[in-house]
Amino acid sequence: MTDYYEVLGVSKEASVDEVKKAYRKMALKYHPDRNKGDSESEKKFKQVSEAYEVLSDDNKRKMYDAYGAEGLSGAAGAGGMGGMGGFSSMDEALRTFMGAFGGGGGGRGGHGLDSIFGSFFGGEEREGGPQQGASKKISIEVTFEEAAQGVEKEVMITNFSECSSCEGRGAAKADGVRSCAQCGGQGQVFQSRGFFSMSSTCPSCGGEGRVITDPCRTCRGQGRVKEKQKVVVKIPAGVDEGMRLRLAGKGDSGERGGPPGDLYVYLHLKAHEIFQRRGDDLLLELPIGFAEAGLGCKKEIPTLTGHARIVIPEGTQTGKVLRVRSEGFPNVHGHGKGDLLVTVSVETPTKLSEQQRELLRQFGELEGPANHPKNQTFLEKLKGLFG
Repeated sequence: MTDYYEVLGVSKEASVDEVKKAYRKMALKYHPDRNKGDSESEKKFKQVSEAYEVLSDDNKRKMYDAYGAEGLSGAAGAGGMGGMGGFSSMDEALRTFMGAFGGGGGGRGGHGLDSIFGSFFGGEEREGGPQQGASKKISIEVTFEEAAQGVEKEVMITNFSECSSCEGRGAAKADGVRSCAQCGGQGQVFQSRGFFSMSSTCPSCGGEGRVITDPCRTCRGQGRVKEKQKVVVKIPAGVDEGMRLRLAGKGDSGERGGPPGDLYVYLHLKAHEIFQRRGDDLLLELPIGFAEAGLGCKKEIPTLTGHARIVIPEGTQTGKVLRVRSEGFPNVHGHGKGDLLVTVSVETPTKLSEQQRELLRQFGELEGPANHPKNQTFLEKLKGLFG
């Protein structure tokens, strides 16, 4: 079932203004005039319009919060949402779109996405404005020990960086950039057609709002060049498989004075030969001999930082877990350390010599019910079942 809050990317406590702001952003992104022939975008546009229709109306929102979309079916006639199964036509979704932006009229004839930009945003979304650089993502593999102790790793990435020759201007000299004469630096040209103000990308500057008369030879007027960069990634102690680190400003440099993007680092832990991990706890399986389990013993076991000594109690059974405090992983948020959990595995002896066989026979003859409490309990249960 579709979650309207999830569709718009807002919380259930979001105000009407927050709902409207989120809808405007997503509706512009998926508007059919911007995504011609894309059926998925058209479907998404209908979904966000439907979600906004409900969450922007106090009564519909209260009913939705209480009963979900099914609870709105009774109010569908008044709300005009076709039984809440989604808008029946694109015109309905577009009317919601126009209403959210303060426009009038209905249907799709006579308006386009550019008119929405021109009428309601005054060129705010024009192509020639500052644009943030693209964010990048990389993967780094770390060992168990590195994840437990923290580590710094150097990586090489290829980014768009600001051209040092022209300092990002795109022109060889400061006076080599001038405002576009046709659009006056707006990046768009406007025409009035009745109720709507129509806009389109300026053909002279291609939406940039400026014209470079003397392009920089290094970046060829782009203001950016692609180059390899060395980045130091500080990996904190306690990270786990799949965690993501964000390095602000380490992505591509922005365009036309926009901020740089970010670098996202995804971490992958190499498998360890003997250890496994569960949250902040470290898991170790310890095999011991038959005699050691029966008589009890002391064992030296490995840890991530060295060694520890544990006591195996007399009569230890397979599967018993012994806990070594604070020998696990440090919590990545600084909340102490986990434990080392040692699971005992009693190994039945194999390849016995004749002397060993004889000793075991003698031992078996001396065994009594008290030596096998689990077996004794099992036999008593069987007697209860079969009389």
